[in-house]
Amino acid sequence: MKSVVSLPELPLRKLAVVEAVEGDRAFRRRIMEMGLIPGTKVRLVAVAPMGDPLTLELRSSRLSLRRKEAAQVRVRV
Repeated sequence: MKSVVSLPELPLRKLAVVEAVEGDRAFRRRIMEMGLIPGTKVRLVAVAPMGDPLTLELRSSRLSLRRKEAAQVRVRV
C-alpha cells in the first residue's frame, strides 16, 4: 500500500512521486516553476544540521526548500 506524506516526512534517499502542491496560488505557481509538479519523481537527499533547509533531487538537479515550504508538497511513497 502506498501512502501520501509531506516532503519533510519522506525518509532520506527514498524515491517518491509528487501528488499535490498546497498553499496559496502564488506559492503553488513558484514551486511548480521549480519543477515540483504532480507526477514528478523526487528524492530527499539531505537535511541541514538544524533541520532546515531540505535538499531534494529531481529531474537531474538539486533544489533546496525550507521545511515550511516543503511541508506543503504532498508525495506518494
